[in-house]
Amino acid sequence: MRAVVEPLEGNKVKLSVEVEEQEFEKAVDAAFRKISSEVRVPGFRPGKTPRRLLEARIGVEAARQEALRESLPDYYAEALRQTEVDAIAQPEIDITAGQQQGPVTFDAVVEVRPEVSIAGYKGLKVAIPSPRATEEDVERQIDRLRDQFAELKAVSRPVQDRDHVTIDLHAERDGEAVPGLSVDDYLYEVGTANLAPKLDDQLRGTKVGNIVTFDAEVDDGEPVSVRVLVKDVKEKALPEVTDEWASEVSEFETLEELRADTTRRISGLKRMQSSLALREEVVKALAELVDLEMPDALVRPEMERRLEELGRRLEAQRTTLPQYLDSVGASEEELVEQIRADAIQGVKAELALRALADAEGLEATAEEIDAEIARIGERIGQDAARVRRHLDDADAIPTVRSDVRKAKALEWLVEHVEIVDQEDRPVDRADLFEQSEAADEPAGGVGTPE
Repeated sequence: MRAVVEPLEGNKVKLSVEVEEQEFEKAVDAAFRKISSEVRVPGFRPGKTPRRLLEARIGVEAARQEALRESLPDYYAEALRQTEVDAIAQPEIDITAGQQQGPVTFDAVVEVRPEVSIAGYKGLKVAIPSPRATEEDVERQIDRLRDQFAELKAVSRPVQDRDHVTIDLHAERDGEAVPGLSVDDYLYEVGTANLAPKLDDQLRGTKVGNIVTFDAEVDDGEPVSVRVLVKDVKEKALPEVTDEWASEVSEFETLEELRADTTRRISGLKRMQSSLALREEVVKALAELVDLEMPDALVRPEMERRLEELGRRLEAQRTTLPQYLDSVGASEEELVEQIRADAIQGVKAELALRALADAEGLEATAEEIDAEIARIGERIGQDAARVRRHLDDADAIPTVRSDVRKAKALEWLVEHVEIVDQEDRPVDRADLFEQSEAADEPAGGVGTPE
């Protein structure tokens, strides 16, 4: 079989394929065997009718048509392999000869994966969160720990934010109590806005014994009359930051040790977050270099993949699509548009990484492909050899090779891009990629940094 590629307009190519008569004859013979098993000829069991008898009864043309129907997809797939054409859509096939006799020739017009330009990729600059723990980060974490161990002390001054007030709250509508909107001796932190609309505004400035009333709307949109009695007011008294306090609330004997451990843990967490952000930002920056309209043949399946993934997440959370749309404040049309925009960016990123791998000559070695197949096997719980057989049968090894090349392209970007923090200060890669015990160890006496 021979195949020739001719570029066409519109990101398409034409494959002109010729299958020699001797090769096609194997497909014709297989077609006659299939026909023999399906027709009944007196004196012969199904599948045992000689070919020459079938030729005399039904002619060769019927078998050739059956052979073309069965074998054309295989011939086309082999032509793609021979020419290394990266098709992204179904072909338009036109049989030009061989339907009745002789060699078979056909043309296949198909859309191919576009090659994109990423001019300027060597000068990319990305901004990420700083991987270093600042003094402010450490102090905030120490303050959170102090807040956890704070004591509530009664005060006689007017209520202000962060005070804890004990209240009786009762809501009525048309003189009748509203079920679920009445509570006694409820301890509420002022300023959190998590109990009733307008409650915080009404409580600020009140004192013990005060009663406030106001109208508010609840979940059903209907107004209710709310009456609140202030029974007690307390403020948080934060503990003094001393060695004694540190030893009481953590595994450390001194405040210095507690601060050092807090710094180490925050640094580990920020390093991990910054590393993830770096990979996201370099891919985004690389994709922005692509100035080409993405073909629908690539965007559409990427949209479908993302929609299916969203559906699985919602199902796992036992959430319906309308509930999700309500939570994010979007219509179904807006969701689809957003997913389409994300899909386009994803396709651009994928093409850009391919282009970078080509530009830098990044190839997938046999060992790297084996390692990737092994990782796939671990992920799906199958033996690597079985996964390889499945990939071979599906002609999917080229996809694995492409994934490895794209991963290497991403690592190349991470190693070569200019990195700054969000204040445009250079980020030292030693700070970013230094091994951190904090990323691996469970949180100790100070809790997980937020």
